[in-house]
Amino acid sequence: MEIFNEFWDFTLFTFSDGAILTVGQLVLVAAIIIGGYIFSKLVERFTQQRLAKTDLRADAAHILQRIIFYVLIAVLTITVLSLLRVPLTAFAFVSGAVAIGVGFGAQNILNNFISGWILLFEKPVRINDFIEINEHMGVVERIGNRSTRIRRTDGVHLLIPNSQMLERVVVNWTLIDDQIRTSVRVGVAYGSPIKLVADLIMQAVTEQAEVQAEPEPSVVLDDFGDNAIVFDAYLWCNVGGERELRRIRSAIRFRIAELFDENDIVISFPQRDVHLDTLSPLQVQMLPGDAGGAG
Repeated sequence: MEIFNEFWDFTLFTFSDGAILTVGQLVLVAAIIIGGYIFSKLVERFTQQRLAKTDLRADAAHILQRIIFYVLIAVLTITVLSLLRVPLTAFAFVSGAVAIGVGFGAQNILNNFISGWILLFEKPVRINDFIEINEHMGVVERIGNRSTRIRRTDGVHLLIPNSQMLERVVVNWTLIDDQIRTSVRVGVAYGSPIKLVADLIMQAVTEQAEVQAEPEPSVVLDDFGDNAIVFDAYLWCNVGGERELRRIRSAIRFRIAELFDENDIVISFPQRDVHLDTLSPLQVQMLPGDAGGAG
C-alpha cells in the first residue's frame, strides 16, 4: 500500500502558483472523462427513447437530444479543467491560434457544421421529409454534424454535405403537408367517343381511395396527336413520396384498361397510312427465287 500510495501521489507537474498534478489526479480525470462520456451517451439514448413515446416531431426531438448531449460534454470539460486546476483564461491565446488555423484549414468542416445547425433550427429540411436534390429522391433519415443522410427510393443511402443542402436547389415534397399533385396520360384511337372516354377515365381516378376529393380531380383533352386523342387526368394524393405515387398511377392505369376493354375503346398505338399517287396502275411481277432460298 505504501508503494501504491507513493505512486498515486507522485507529482507529474508543478504549476506556477504552486499547484501540483499527481498520478492519482490524472487517473481520476481520465476516469471522469470516460465515465462522463458514457453517461452523456446514456442520457442521450434515454432522452431519445422517452421522446419517441411523445407527439414531438422527429426533427425537434433530434435537436433536443443533441443539445442535451453537448451541454453534458461542456459540463464534463469544465469539470475536468477545474480538477486539473487549469483556468479557462489559459486557453485565450491557444483558442486564438486554433481559430486562425481552423479558419484556414477547416473551412469546409465548419461550413458543414454550422449548416447542420441551420438546417435543424430553420427547418427547410426535416427528418422523414421526402426531398429531391441533385436528381436524387429520397427520405431524410438523419441530419448530422457534417452531412445529411438520405435513403433513396431504391434503398441506397446518400451522404450529402450540409452546406449543399443550403446552397443547392432542394425540392421538399412534404415541407408543409403530404399532398402531391400527379397526372396520368392516356391516348385513344381516333373515332372513339371522347365524352365516354373522359367519363371512364374520371371513374378510374375517383375509384382510388388515395385520390383526394379536394382539390377535385379533372380530366382534360390535351391534344389531337399524330396517332391518338390524348387525355390527361390530374389528381391530388395525400402521400409521402414517389413510390406511393407510382403505385396509385399504376392502379389507375389498370382500371382504365379494364373500363376501356368493357366499352370497346382502343388505346392507340403508333401507326402510319401510306398513300401512293400514281398515274397508272402498279404492275406487280413475281420473280423466281434463288436455288438456295425462297423468292
